[in-house]
Amino acid sequence: MARHYTVKLDNFEGPLDLLLYLVRKNEIDIEHIPIVSITQQYLEYLELMKALNLDIAGEFLVMASTLLYLKSRALLPSGTDEDIDEEQTTLDDLKRQLLEYQQYKEAARHLKEQNILEKDVFTRGTHDTITPEGNEMLLQEASLFDLIAALQNVFKRSGLGSDVMELTAEEISVKDKMHELLDRLQTCTDHLVFEDLFQHQASRSEVIATFLALLELIRLQALRIYQNTSFGTIYIYPVAPNTYHALTEQLDAIS
Repeated sequence: MARHYTVKLDNFEGPLDLLLYLVRKNEIDIEHIPIVSITQQYLEYLELMKALNLDIAGEFLVMASTLLYLKSRALLPSGTDEDIDEEQTTLDDLKRQLLEYQQYKEAARHLKEQNILEKDVFTRGTHDTITPEGNEMLLQEASLFDLIAALQNVFKRSGLGSDVMELTAEEISVKDKMHELLDRLQTCTDHLVFEDLFQHQASRSEVIATFLALLELIRLQALRIYQNTSFGTIYIYPVAPNTYHALTEQLDAIS
């Protein structure tokens, strides 16, 4: 029987990160969020994450319910004063959460710029920004949602369409793709570009398997992903050479 390959997202972002990502991508003021369009985009990302069989947290579904409620209220004729007050309270609370979370993210970014993370006080054991040798551009860590947006672009470029079928282990081995990515990173001169991971004639199954392999290697801290501009090209950097064999052994142990 085919089994589904699930990538756990313990170290990835939550629903507020996704909302902030969409707000920034659309260059929207938090105080004037277009609920209908933002809800549609949020649900599209969520559906793609579910279709990829990602192990998303329940908080994403709670946020989806809140957005759907606000969207339905925005599309319906004005109700009673009590309904209007409830809608406004829910919307104000959402804006407050987003503003507070944005401040938290900005504070964290400021700490990184001050090199406080080098003291290993706030880090998970790796640096979140690097300057590759011979490249003076300061790179920022890319997010899960940057990866999903890049995957959507791969589908559009290849003409495969945006519909994502479920991937089973019998179709294409995600673990084999993980080995393949590690091998490519060890032989590249500096880094790989996200779009270059996918052959132009690759099938939808192969594209998805490669994407899931990338996510799993990120979760295992086997590689790092960066951008030099927001919503820009994603660069993939290899792990230190002396940890390569340990990682391959770790992959071989995965059932």
